[in-house]
Amino acid sequence: MRAERLYRIATWAATPLVRPLLERRRQRGKEDAARLGERLGEAAMERPAGRLLWLHGASVGEAQSVLGLIRALMAAEPGLSILVTTGTVTSAGLMAQRLPDGAFHQFVPVDHPRAVRRFLDHWRPDAALWVESELWPNLVLDTARRGIPMALVNGRMSEGSFARWQKRPKLIGALLGAFRFVAAQSAADADRFTALGAGDVRCLGNLKLDAPALGADAATVSDLALAFGERPRWLAISTHRGEETRIAEAHRAIADFVPGLLTIVVPRHPERGGDVAAEMADAGLTVARRRIGDPVTGEVDVYVADTLGELGVFCRLAQVVLVGGSLVPHGGQNPLEPARLGCAIIAGPHMGNFAEVMDMLRAGNAVAELARPEDLASVLARLLTDPDEVEVMAGAARAVAAQGDGVVDRVLDAVRPLLTPVADDARP
Repeated sequence: MRAERLYRIATWAATPLVRPLLERRRQRGKEDAARLGERLGEAAMERPAGRLLWLHGASVGEAQSVLGLIRALMAAEPGLSILVTTGTVTSAGLMAQRLPDGAFHQFVPVDHPRAVRRFLDHWRPDAALWVESELWPNLVLDTARRGIPMALVNGRMSEGSFARWQKRPKLIGALLGAFRFVAAQSAADADRFTALGAGDVRCLGNLKLDAPALGADAATVSDLALAFGERPRWLAISTHRGEETRIAEAHRAIADFVPGLLTIVVPRHPERGGDVAAEMADAGLTVARRRIGDPVTGEVDVYVADTLGELGVFCRLAQVVLVGGSLVPHGGQNPLEPARLGCAIIAGPHMGNFAEVMDMLRAGNAVAELARPEDLASVLARLLTDPDEVEVMAGAARAVAAQGDGVVDRVLDAVRPLLTPVADDARP
């Protein structure tokens, strides 16, 4: 029996578990209670008239990476509507803020045949783009069966994912065979996709290298700059569970050496703000939380920026930035976001998800890498007392980020042919 058919049978068998699973996720804050129907394929709005491009990314990082491509597509294809699907509450909130007119967000349906059918019956996309590497078999294969042209853009295949897919060659072969082409981020990614059975693989570059700089409200930046005053400060962005302990230790270790030190923490998941604040307080630090409006007095050691969509604000307020997801074995978050805004970058030992970007930053002498998480305090102490080194690193980081110019245009040229109208009777 073909691998994809076995998968389909298994998901049909799991039908009784779908709603209880979604309910448990809702209780944990991982689903939007008002929009659970979308996860079952029930649309929350009518399909717009005219051509519709569907674009799917797993979460915040994938969705943010294609914002520039979305704007370019809408400029190049007048009248085009773009449906963006993701699977996380955080990404939904971010897309609500950042998508341009003519583009809109829905939650991706769970990968159950009935939910997938409802979704595709309603939206009837003219073409579909999948971002990076999240491939749901029912959703991919059912879309292909309807003759909807698809491409995988900004394709990424980590060594770990590659090893796992090698154990399921027939299934990954069927999934990759559903795409007209794969636009890989790097030569290494392209080689892995080819080895797994993809046909037309093109190395067009990483869209994250050509993304616009993070936006920020000027009044908010001004107000916070006034509140922070002249205090020396550093920023830890997109942090994950287990990293805040290291951050608290580093602050305590250098606080006497850097008088007035302010540490700013932006959790990857804002809903963790209360837990992060409690952990910092348990470490003996005075904490303020942005979400609940705490003032940043001179006694505050740590400011927890647990709001959505303000990363650009804080990257403009602190020139020394630790990239989260790198002190624990997560694979790291995108270091180019602070690099574009002229920040000196610190990265822990776990940056495997951004290997190509890290190679570029190393070559440009634009990153301070930690051999061990315990080294954070010493690196911070060095940078926070040497503004000249920070200035040099910041300029180098900005220069590296500029190397990605042109990726959006290359991907745009590749995907526009998918939008060429196809007669309904020519589709399977």
